[in-house]
Amino acid sequence: ELMMLSQGRPCNCLPGRADSARIPARAMAALRRTALFDFHVKRGAKMVPFAGWEMPVQYKESIINSHLHTREKAGLFDVSHMLGVRFTGKDRVEFMEKMCPVDAKNLPASMGSLSVLTNEAGGIIDDCIVTNRGDDLYTVINAGHEDKDLPHFEKHIKAFHGAGKDIHMEALTGNALLALQGPKAVDVMKKLSSHSFDSMKFMQGAHMTVAGVQCFVTRSGYTGEDGFELAFKKEESEGLAAEICKNSDVMTIGLGARDSLRLQAGLCLYG
Repeated sequence: ELMMLSQGRPCNCLPGRADSARIPARAMAALRRTALFDFHVKRGAKMVPFAGWEMPVQYKESIINSHLHTREKAGLFDVSHMLGVRFTGKDRVEFMEKMCPVDAKNLPASMGSLSVLTNEAGGIIDDCIVTNRGDDLYTVINAGHEDKDLPHFEKHIKAFHGAGKDIHMEALTGNALLALQGPKAVDVMKKLSSHSFDSMKFMQGAHMTVAGVQCFVTRSGYTGEDGFELAFKKEESEGLAAEICKNSDVMTIGLGARDSLRLQAGLCLYG
């Protein structure tokens, strides 16, 4: 996942076991698809079930080559199976500090902080990054976690309302998410946007136009590399992904290399 750091559970769908031809048609039919499904297929992706979604595990390139390309240049990941959620209202800081062990009160505008969503006993429900976007607090739910995270939030929002508190939650179901990761990611972004990336810090976010598309972009990722995560209207998915991929330094990357990149960097695999 998240701005979020780009997330994921360990992928046990390896080449030779991963292609959709080996998966029963009924099982595949029940899976959700991101707005980039056709884009993935056209690029030769092997699609596999992952957390209730049909996602690319790898493309024509091997997982090793995809891994190395991300380390040397830039990899583009579809992370639209994750869900952005925004919290508004004058008591949103108090609410978020009850949900997560995060110092939301002192979190500077435009900055994010890695945290976890906990239950009443302090156990971890999900990991997340909480970002102060000025007029809201923004986080991203890991793939397949809506049925746990959203009811948990709603339960506590109801309690806050009962105490006369002002807090509101909006699940951004109309958005898509892309992660561009690697040492060349910033050079790719500079060619697509007029934003000043040289002054953009790690874990900082900003609204900007990328290849003509309005996005909320954070300088973050979960591969051990510099990179960016872009949130935007899902209708713009294929056009924006195609523009990013016009750069010869960019390669589309699937779940297999995503997990190997995380493991190599010593980062947790979850969601």
